[in-house]
Amino acid sequence: MVSIFDIFKIGIGPSSSHTVGPMRAAAAFLSHLEAHQKLVRTTRIKTELFGSLALTGRGHATDGAIILGLAGEDPETVHPDKIPQILEKIANEHRILLLGNHNIRFVQDDDLLFNVDERLPFHSNAMRFSAEDARGNELDALTYYSIGGGFVISEHERESATPPDGSETCPPFPFRTADELLEIGRKNRLSIAEIVLENEKIHRQEDAIFRKLNIISNTMDDCTERGCRMEGILPGSLHLKRRASQLYRDLLDSREKALRDPLTMLDWVSLWAMATSEENAAGGRVVTAPTNGAAGVIPAVLRYCKSFHATTDEHPIYNFLMTAGAIGALYKLNASISGAEVGCQGEVGVACSMAAAGLTAALGGSNEQIENAAEIGMEHNLGLTCDPVNGLVQIPCIERNAMGAVKAINASRLALRGDGKHVVSLDKVIKTMLQTGADMQTKYKETSEGGLAVNVVEC
Repeated sequence: MVSIFDIFKIGIGPSSSHTVGPMRAAAAFLSHLEAHQKLVRTTRIKTELFGSLALTGRGHATDGAIILGLAGEDPETVHPDKIPQILEKIANEHRILLLGNHNIRFVQDDDLLFNVDERLPFHSNAMRFSAEDARGNELDALTYYSIGGGFVISEHERESATPPDGSETCPPFPFRTADELLEIGRKNRLSIAEIVLENEKIHRQEDAIFRKLNIISNTMDDCTERGCRMEGILPGSLHLKRRASQLYRDLLDSREKALRDPLTMLDWVSLWAMATSEENAAGGRVVTAPTNGAAGVIPAVLRYCKSFHATTDEHPIYNFLMTAGAIGALYKLNASISGAEVGCQGEVGVACSMAAAGLTAALGGSNEQIENAAEIGMEHNLGLTCDPVNGLVQIPCIERNAMGAVKAINASRLALRGDGKHVVSLDKVIKTMLQTGADMQTKYKETSEGGLAVNVVEC
C-alpha cells in the first residue's frame, strides 16, 4: 500500500523527481556507507546522472539538490532562503561536510557528472553514487532511481521488490484498483476517506493523522499566500516574470466586477495554482501533490472548496486530502506519476484526477461519483507531454497547473450531476495512461528535446 503521506510530502522546488528525489538519494547513499563503516574512509564521492536527470538536471536544480543531500540537508526541513549560502560556501571552499560531519574535498565539475548521452534501462531518472578512499580505490557504489513524487528506490530494492522500510504490515482494507476500492466501500458501508483513515491507522494514531493533514494543508496555504505576495524574476535562463502578485492585486481591486462575472471565481483558482507553481519554480517550500511540477493543482482546488462552498461536511479538508491521496496511490501503484516516464499526464493529469476526486468527496459525492470525477479528470489529460522549455519548471508548467485546477473543478461538477454510472472506468483510464506513456516518444518525456522545449526560442 502507498500511504497518503507518501503522496503528499513536504519538500522544496522546483521538482520532486529531479530535486527532492536526488537529495534523498544522496543522503541515503551516505547512510549506507555509514552503516557499513565506510564513510570514515571515504575521501571522494562521485555522482553520475543519466537520462532525464542529466538532460534537464541543471534547469531542475538537480546538481544543487545532490550537494545539499550530501551535506546532510533534508528537503522537508532545509530552509529555502539558506540554500544559496550553503551551496556558495561549498563551491568556494571546494569542501563538503558529508552528512554534516565528515569533511572531504568536493569539486563540482569533477565530482558531479551529467551523462546526457546515456540512459539506464529501468528509469530515465537514474543516478549512480560511488565512494573512493585516499588511494582512489572504490569503496562502494549504488544506483538509485527517482521514480516521481520524491519516491526513490535503489537498484537492490528494485530487484528484490522489497519495501524500502522492510514493512509488510497489512492494512485492514487493502486495495490496488479502483474497482476493489469501490467494492470495499459497498461491502463495509465506508466512504473512500474512511477506508483510507482505517488503513493509515496501522502507521499512526487517528489524531496524529489529522495533525499531519493539517500540516499538509497549512503548508499548501502558506506556499500559495507567499506566491501571491512575491514579485520579481524567477531563477533560470528564461528570466520569466512572476505574474501571480499582479493578478492578485487585480482581483482585489475589481471585486465589484465579480458580481457581474460569475467566472471570476475561476480567476481566483488560476491565481492560486499559478502562485503555488511560481513558488515551486523559485525553489520554495511546497507539497508534492503528487509531484512538484503539479503542486499547484490540488492547493488551488482545495482553496476553491474552502472559499466558495459552504459544505455540510464536518471535515472537508480531511476528506478532500484522504480521498485525493487514495486516487494518487492508484496511479502510483498501477501506472506512474513521473513526467520522465509517462509525460505530464502523469503529473498534472494525475493531480487533476486527484483534485476532482477530493473536491467531489468534500462536496458530499458518493464513492461512485468520486471515481467518476477522477476518471473524467484523467481522461481529458491523456497524452499530455512533458516539454519544459530550457529544462525549467516554468513554461508551460505554471499555466498548465492553472488549467489542470480548472479542469478538475469541471470534472467534479460533471460527476456530481450524474449518478456515478459511466462507461469508462478509472482503472481503464489508468491502464490507458500507462500505455500512452509507453508509446510516447522519449523527447516528450521531460528531456527538453521535443515539443515547446525546442519550438520556443530563448529571448
